[in-house]
Amino acid sequence: MFLCLKFLVTLHPKFNKMKILITGASGFIGSFIVEEALRRGFETWAAVRKSSSKAFLQDERIHFIPLNLSSKEQLIEQLKEQQFDYVVHAAGVTKCLNKADFRRINTEGTKNLVEALMAVKMPLKRLVFVSSLSVFGAIKEQMPYDEIRETDTPQPNTEYGRSKLAAEQYLDSLGTRVPYIILRPTGVYGPREKDYFMMAKSIQQHMDLAVGFQRQDITFVYVTDVVQAIFLALEKGETGRKYFLSDGEVYQSTTFSDLIHEELGRPWWIRITAPTWVLRIVTFFGEYVGRMTGKVTALNNDKYNILKQRNWRCDIEPARRELGFEPKVKLEEGVKRTIKWYKDNKWL
Repeated sequence: MFLCLKFLVTLHPKFNKMKILITGASGFIGSFIVEEALRRGFETWAAVRKSSSKAFLQDERIHFIPLNLSSKEQLIEQLKEQQFDYVVHAAGVTKCLNKADFRRINTEGTKNLVEALMAVKMPLKRLVFVSSLSVFGAIKEQMPYDEIRETDTPQPNTEYGRSKLAAEQYLDSLGTRVPYIILRPTGVYGPREKDYFMMAKSIQQHMDLAVGFQRQDITFVYVTDVVQAIFLALEKGETGRKYFLSDGEVYQSTTFSDLIHEELGRPWWIRITAPTWVLRIVTFFGEYVGRMTGKVTALNNDKYNILKQRNWRCDIEPARRELGFEPKVKLEEGVKRTIKWYKDNKWL
């Protein structure tokens, strides 16, 4: 009787929680992944550095684990006593002072983590790698714009995109040795995000800047929809599959700023559309100043290539069909929620 009860207890999910490891847990997307994992009842482990802020990781149910993604050997030591069912690798950088840091953190960090997981024979059910639409770069730029599809050849035009693509290619080289799924979100926005916040701050201060005179088709995805896709991939993703993520709509370059302007109460503003050569000069000096001061700036060479890109359309039908992904938050509602959070938290 006792053995029978013990067996039933072991099988019951209430007593046998799935364990999930989330890298980049202190970041914008990572903190939302942690919240959803807790909501779903996972035993949730947040990988953080000693210097990481825990401002959005206050739930007492969170288990913290320090992971040094720059050292495979240290990762093996840090992971050898652990046993995780799922890993979401969301750690990475979107801007750096030194170009080599993109590859060191985004590419080599991914390789070190996965090789450490294999070295300790982690019995993973699935690993989700958060990549980016930026791995494709400026393709299909001739009007009328066509969607970027998984069958297209990636041609990244930023150091960030190249580093993410190299990480994807490493995972592909493993075949079925690791049960990985890759997600490629377009521009992710929402509460706690800092780069789009700068646009809101600029509009609040009466200035909106657009770049280039050719039509620009932009796509967005709200952070909780990215999180939705992550858990769908953990549940049913097939090894080696890659999925684009957006809210399923296409917007013009001014739509986002128009919606922000509306939510800010329509302050008076000046909207300037600058030619791309002006942006080239600004980002060149922005990168130079960043190197001189040792501070990463949002206006850098990578940002130039991102802002001048005209076509950000992408095909999310495979994610819908295979994962059951269905975006719940369109841009108008997402901006409303985001600006409210910025106001409530005194960012604006």
